[in-house]
Amino acid sequence: MELFLTKLIYISSLFERLVTALDTIDASDQKVGRDEFASILIQIGLKRNVAKVLTYLAAVTEATSREIEIGSDLRQPEVSIAMREIRRLDWVMERDEKNPGKGRPYRIYRLNKSLSEIVETLEEQKSKESERIMKQIEMLKSLKAN
Repeated sequence: MELFLTKLIYISSLFERLVTALDTIDASDQKVGRDEFASILIQIGLKRNVAKVLTYLAAVTEATSREIEIGSDLRQPEVSIAMREIRRLDWVMERDEKNPGKGRPYRIYRLNKSLSEIVETLEEQKSKESERIMKQIEMLKSLKAN
């Protein structure tokens, strides 16, 4: 129980750091701010690639897949997998734009929700997870008592 509460306090402090990083993401040293933001998202439980893509998209108005690759320092397959997860969570909007020459149109992405809304969603998920774990611990205690 004590270990669980310690972890809960730790997760709470991560959310506080995430909010602080949110406030400083537009600061002069954006790269450091984005790296810290992504690092906190990873610690909270998002996959590394999802955190990096989400952080990059938060820093720009919209971006092509290629721009996301360069900006998040990921390879194309990693960006595709991350975008699939972000799409599933309904955090991104996409539109196709015709290529000036021949060839297939390219897709342009932008966040569908604000970072604050995304952080709130993550906080709710972790809160529900904590409640579920507490119930399981209580069940274990009651089984032990019998």
